[in-house]
Amino acid sequence: MARDYYEILGVSRNADKEELKSSYRRLARKYHPDVNKEAGAEDRFKEISRAYEVLSEPDTRDRYDRFGEAGVSAGAGGVGFQDFGDAGGFADIFENLFNNFAGGVPGGQSQRRRNGPVRGDDLRLDLRLDFREAVFGGEKEIRISHLETCQVCSGSGAKPGTRPRSCSTCTGSGQVRRVTRTPFGSFTQVSACPTCNGTGQMIEDKCETCSGVGAHQVTKKLKITIPAGVDNGTRLRISAEGDSGQRNGPPGDLYVYLFINEDAEFKRDGINILSEIKISYLQAILGARIEISTVDGLVEQAIAPGTQPNIVLTLEDRGVPRLGNPVSRGNHLVTVLVDIPTKLSSEERELLEKLAKIKGDRTGKGGRDGLFGKLFQ
Repeated sequence: MARDYYEILGVSRNADKEELKSSYRRLARKYHPDVNKEAGAEDRFKEISRAYEVLSEPDTRDRYDRFGEAGVSAGAGGVGFQDFGDAGGFADIFENLFNNFAGGVPGGQSQRRRNGPVRGDDLRLDLRLDFREAVFGGEKEIRISHLETCQVCSGSGAKPGTRPRSCSTCTGSGQVRRVTRTPFGSFTQVSACPTCNGTGQMIEDKCETCSGVGAHQVTKKLKITIPAGVDNGTRLRISAEGDSGQRNGPPGDLYVYLFINEDAEFKRDGINILSEIKISYLQAILGARIEISTVDGLVEQAIAPGTQPNIVLTLEDRGVPRLGNPVSRGNHLVTVLVDIPTKLSSEERELLEKLAKIKGDRTGKGGRDGLFGKLFQ
């Protein structure tokens, strides 16, 4: 399991840019392999650098917050090693931190921007399910809008019969260099070519279908399988259904987050299902056989004589299937509520008063041997 990037830098998830930079400077100084010769220091330094690389850029940080490591893995959604070209970036940090022990050579060089295939962006879709859909799973049809590679130009962006040419500004490298001379030495700054936006190519005759982009937005229907037993927050990964990649790069993935609608009758507690049922006071006293509603349908259940209010009945294997092992199911726990009438007819009252008298007469023949007495023993 990859460690949390915020944990690596020792900052909270709402840390601002300055907090991130300050923590990174401190840790980078401590673990840089030119300074720290202990075993594992270099790996720790790489881990720290990767965490700062992702969290220091708003776009990649947002993707990491939404999808975790999967959203910022090498090439994911165009996220690779970022270009620390600004004054607060890589060159500035290493100029200040390591100039004293790196042979006195000032300056730094930014990570190279890649011009090869770039993986497409991952996408997120929130999907709501009814209670029983979450319990039993099944197929679900969804609609997504994503970028697909233009079939007319095969993603090149150029009109059929033509092809892009190398950018004259950067000669196809996708990068431009600027050398700044200072009293402390020369500093080279590498940045994306402003003419071709780092692609290294220029399109003279654009594809009319995609307007030179190489991809276009398409809405499509997908059938996905919902596993039995999913719960709120369950994330499904649909491979290769994200945005198409650039320059023949692979497509991203689609992540479907599931949210479960509340049910009027049932509640869920892990893999157990909870519900309530009302019985009359006579059923509670005398016992009965009743039908209880479950996610599987009606189930007949015996109510024992003398059942007390709020007792919980357990219907085994009538709960939620265990995610990944649908053969194993939880239980259905039914809380029994006893319905005490607030109004009685004169006949009912008369009969109950007679029973109450029998119940209260412990010395006469009607005491414990009486009908009412037996029911309450």
